[in-house]
Amino acid sequence: MHRPASSVILVRPTGFAYDPQTAATNDFQQPTGAEDVTLRAMEEFDGLLSALDRSGIGTTVLDPFDPVAPNAVFPNNWFSTHADGTLVLYPMQSPSRRSERDPRLGEVLLRHGWRTARTIDLTGLEADGHYLEGTGSLVIDRGADQAYAALSPRTTQQGLDRWCQRMGHRTVTFLATANGTLNGPPVYHTNVVMSIGSRFALCCFDAMPYPAERDEVRTELERAERTVVPFDREQMHAFVGNVLELSGTKGPHLFMSGAAFRALRPDQRRVLELHGQLVPVEAPVIESVGGGSIRCMLAENLLPAL
Repeated sequence: MHRPASSVILVRPTGFAYDPQTAATNDFQQPTGAEDVTLRAMEEFDGLLSALDRSGIGTTVLDPFDPVAPNAVFPNNWFSTHADGTLVLYPMQSPSRRSERDPRLGEVLLRHGWRTARTIDLTGLEADGHYLEGTGSLVIDRGADQAYAALSPRTTQQGLDRWCQRMGHRTVTFLATANGTLNGPPVYHTNVVMSIGSRFALCCFDAMPYPAERDEVRTELERAERTVVPFDREQMHAFVGNVLELSGTKGPHLFMSGAAFRALRPDQRRVLELHGQLVPVEAPVIESVGGGSIRCMLAENLLPAL
């Protein structure tokens, strides 16, 4: 069984703002006329840092490579780390997000005490219109070398195939839409549809219009011996699926937003509590303006320490 990360990498939201480019493919985003959006996002970011510290989770906090990038608070989309020292850089669908990538990230992490053995750079796929946005596009079952992916404008089959080829993983692909029908807009990222922990999986089967794909996802999760916790589309829009399990000093912790925590039914909450301490963190501005939640703000750090 794969042990969840005990350390995460975060990027400060110094330029946080509503981004119409990403909103074109993300119906979770809502424009706002508020003038203090960046300040409020910084306060929510600091609240997450405090919750991580209280839970005994290690943190590496980076300043954004582009200080005015509106979505820099979501670093898990442009890179991922892996226990063998691999660092992967991903192709981003929106031009506004490509400025977030630091081409010298490996050197930056080395200065923070983390060792990378190799870098896989997939960013060249952007030139051909192929995209794969990190652990937003990929929900990885690291213990099984398998990834789940909801195909969308941000998660193309060609991008997925290239990642699988380089990483040696299998994939389970499916369609997920906002209204659960074939004519609905695709859900922008897989990690709002599902989350996989070491012994559980949250999944919004209601967002999957094809019955065969619903059955395949459930079968694969059960084959991996996960307790499956289904949730509905209304809960999906409250970010119930955007949960990340981390290993703290007192065992597993399940990080989620306050909105997601409140949207859980009592029976769902009881099941999840069997698998770790629930840690709700308030992030209403980042969720509504940025269209992402707590899991999106956390890049798992699985690199070996120096």
